[in-house]
Amino acid sequence: MVKLAKIIMPVFIVMTLTACQQDKQNLNAFVAEVKLRPHADIAPIPVMKPYEKFIYAAAELRDPFVPTVIDLPTNEQNVQVVVDNGIHPDSQRLKEALEVYSLSELVLVGTLEQESDGIWGLVRAPDGIIHRVQIGNYIGQNHGKVLTITDVDLTLEEIVPDGNGGYLEHDASLSVMN
Repeated sequence: MVKLAKIIMPVFIVMTLTACQQDKQNLNAFVAEVKLRPHADIAPIPVMKPYEKFIYAAAELRDPFVPTVIDLPTNEQNVQVVVDNGIHPDSQRLKEALEVYSLSELVLVGTLEQESDGIWGLVRAPDGIIHRVQIGNYIGQNHGKVLTITDVDLTLEEIVPDGNGGYLEHDASLSVMN
């Protein structure tokens, strides 16, 4: 078998090479035609303009990004005194999972009552996950602390800014959606 392969392989190679030596007249005609075509001239490189030095003459003028007029209160009656009513959010407390959503995005879907833990509110977040909340948990973006949980609603007390640098307590609730 090996002797047969040694004989057939050289014969196959010679036949393949002789097939490549056929008449190349049409190839030669195409090459000649391409050589006779007119050549496109390449545009010369554009002349570079010399660098012109620019002297900035407005360095001594007023900076447009600095305010020229500073408004100061001229009358003591215009100054608002912020009264601290003792209401403020606990900035040291760790945020809970439902505090990243506004109350309008949260839905109370039901309640769950356990003998050992009491009643839980089941709140669905916008991502579809249902969270359990108890009295004392925080939900919503305004530091809402859960006060009561019933079968139909969940009441909470939020701490909202009053617009004058202080805070106010605001009652809110979530109701079961039918």
